Amino acid sequence: MIFSSETEVVLASGSRYRRALLDQLGLHYLACPADIEETARAGELPTATASRLASEKARAVARTYPTALVIGSDQVGSLDGLTAFSKPGNHVEAVAQLARMSGRTVRFHTAVCLFNARTAAERNALVTTEVRFRKLAAEVIEAYLERDRPYDCAGSAKIESLGIALVERVTSDDPTALLGLPLIALIDLLAAEGIRVV
Repeated sequence: MIFSSETEVVLASGSRYRRALLDQLGLHYLACPADIEETARAGELPTATASRLASEKARAVARTYPTALVIGSDQVGSLDGLTAFSKPGNHVEAVAQLARMSGRTVRFHTAVCLFNARTAAERNALVTTEVRFRKLAAEVIEAYLERDRPYDCAGSAKIESLGIALVERVTSDDPTALLGLPLIALIDLLAAEGIRVV
């Protein structure tokens, strides 16, 4: 790694999925959850929601780490390009999400923001992944949810786990985006701030 030992990197997230992804880059970093309201605003497009929340997370955590590079990320799904959905939170909502997505193509918009708390420079990227779901019978949905319990995942499916059985096709420029943190884009953002991972 080629970067100043004085540069502190902070991941503005408590997500174990995002930590596992960031660990792949071999960076030394701290993880600090961002305490913000994570709902879409009235009339806000899903892409705008994801980008805004990634930025708000990074900026919120930057108040605690005023000299750090802070990484914020957010993912929002949409069936129609207009209506956002995120983590189901419970079994009933997960069943409803998967039933709506059955046999359809869902777009997952994953935004990443790198905020330099020292200079207030903000760098952003947005990666959209298209996921075509199989037609899912009610018993398949129940069996899947019982095994994977993806209640903390946007779209109610862990693609890196058994959720792969629910899909026909995944199309993306960055395979890590669907998991919650687009590493290809993040590497470019970090490089622009002088941090190289290799």
